[in-house]
Amino acid sequence: MLRGALKGAVAAIAMFGAAGCGRSEPPAAPAPPQAAAACPRNDSGLTVPDGFCATVFADGIGHARHLAVASNGVVYVNTWSGRYYGEDPLPPGGFLVALQDTKGAGKADVVRRFGDTADAGGTGGTGLAIFDGKLYAEAGDRIVRYTLDDGSPVPQGAPEVVISGLTTSGEHPMHPFAIAADGKLYVDVASATNTCQKKNRELESAGREPCKELESRGGVWQYDANRTGQAFSPAERFATGIRNAGSIAVDAAGRVFATQHGRDQLAENWPKLYTPEQGATQPAEELLQLEKGANFGWPHCYFDSGQGKRVLAPEYGGDGGKSVGLCAKRRAPVAAYPAHWAPTGLAFYEGAQFPARYRGGAFIAFHGSWNRAPFQQDGYKVVFQPFADARAEPGCEIFADGFAGSVRSPEGAAHRPTGLAVAPDGALYISDDVKGRIYRVTYAGAVGASGEQPRVACPNPAAPPVVEPPISEDLSGLAPPQGYDKDTVLLGSRLYHAESGTAACAGCHGAQATGTALGPDLVDAEWLWSDGSVKGIAKTIRDGVPEPRKHRNPMPAMGGAPMTVEQVTAIAAYLRALSDAR
Repeated sequence: MLRGALKGAVAAIAMFGAAGCGRSEPPAAPAPPQAAAACPRNDSGLTVPDGFCATVFADGIGHARHLAVASNGVVYVNTWSGRYYGEDPLPPGGFLVALQDTKGAGKADVVRRFGDTADAGGTGGTGLAIFDGKLYAEAGDRIVRYTLDDGSPVPQGAPEVVISGLTTSGEHPMHPFAIAADGKLYVDVASATNTCQKKNRELESAGREPCKELESRGGVWQYDANRTGQAFSPAERFATGIRNAGSIAVDAAGRVFATQHGRDQLAENWPKLYTPEQGATQPAEELLQLEKGANFGWPHCYFDSGQGKRVLAPEYGGDGGKSVGLCAKRRAPVAAYPAHWAPTGLAFYEGAQFPARYRGGAFIAFHGSWNRAPFQQDGYKVVFQPFADARAEPGCEIFADGFAGSVRSPEGAAHRPTGLAVAPDGALYISDDVKGRIYRVTYAGAVGASGEQPRVACPNPAAPPVVEPPISEDLSGLAPPQGYDKDTVLLGSRLYHAESGTAACAGCHGAQATGTALGPDLVDAEWLWSDGSVKGIAKTIRDGVPEPRKHRNPMPAMGGAPMTVEQVTAIAAYLRALSDAR
């Protein structure tokens, strides 16, 4: 319920994502410095296992998404902007960034921007990879490539268009991709909606059958990285039934993997079938092994972490996780993770720097949740997924934590891990799309060490959610709008923060209603959908905003949750009081 509804958009959707899947080939030159015997500078604020060192390689480069490292140690980053980030100010120059450490200090002293610019109508992108001496980058609805130059970190020639016509509408407009050693390019074309409902994210709205989205979205497509001038079409679909492959990577054996962001709002849209606890812990996030023709079940199915199997979604006849139906024939993930953590980065480790136990395993960056309220938001970390005998082992390990700082929420997190890339020297690079920080993780222990450090296990995906302490919001300074009392404003606050009911407005619009990348500011002086009165705000909440004017995603009526007239009025009064106080 939020004020995208009031301001022009509301996004009840999980953030997107994308991650690093870059191979590294181009220009040869001096390799980056090897890990020192001790951590020279602990400036990252991250917690990593004993023997590892996490430092800040670069900072403030924009909304950093995927990244890749060339054979000469130059780190390339794709940055993104536009409506997804609230049209905030951008660093001048192109959306692609080249970072180089010429002094061997473990920190970029050369920062060069190139590629499309905002002034020319560009918005940047997510996907990035290096293959056969060329840099491939997502740029709006295209994937382009630049020939890397031995003498400069910045390519000198104009880019070539490899693929054009990719979809950019709806909730998941980003296109993570990876390139295999044989030149096959695998690109995510994610869903436009949450679950292909007749009314997206609306209370008890049934799913469309057939789901037309699956003809051109909701899967991974395959192209040839060696060819230019390819146009997107349904014919190149490689795997289907994937809501949002936030990251794609190819392992040393040539197997293709992707992370999947599970669907949202089981409890909000279907409160008769799911409790708030189930909404916070279902469905699992997933690691998928892709094969041609594989079907992973979206939108008809989701993966129930407690039962360890796919079950029917309520939009398609599901009954709260009991019925399986056609989902028995849909491909299962190779590993599952806690709900709503948002896996946006994936990289297999084949370097020689880290202890041997990491070789062949996968690092996954979890961008962090927005929709686990009224329970604690979680994710905002990088985990390690061990593999043995070409199979994912049970459970994962927390590898790097502390990105978010003291507040784990979309609007409060200091940093959010997004992309991953392994450098030729074996260092692991991690991008952050909040403040544009690039981290570098090296191993400072003995070469060849077994790596038997203490390990911190990931939470069980089916574990009960941690209850968020009640918001200790000081309402004493809020004057109730004329005609309403303090009890109404207090109820509105509790509903807004999901301490009562299932609305969870704060997930999209922030704890103070000042907006996040998912939903706009609800308490500024601009009212796009009403006169700003309590009655006007309440009507906007009830009706929703199907076609926002100034935000990326529509807001469903009542945020997709069941609410009484009294509850809607209370939230409207609370927002009006916040706006007046501001």
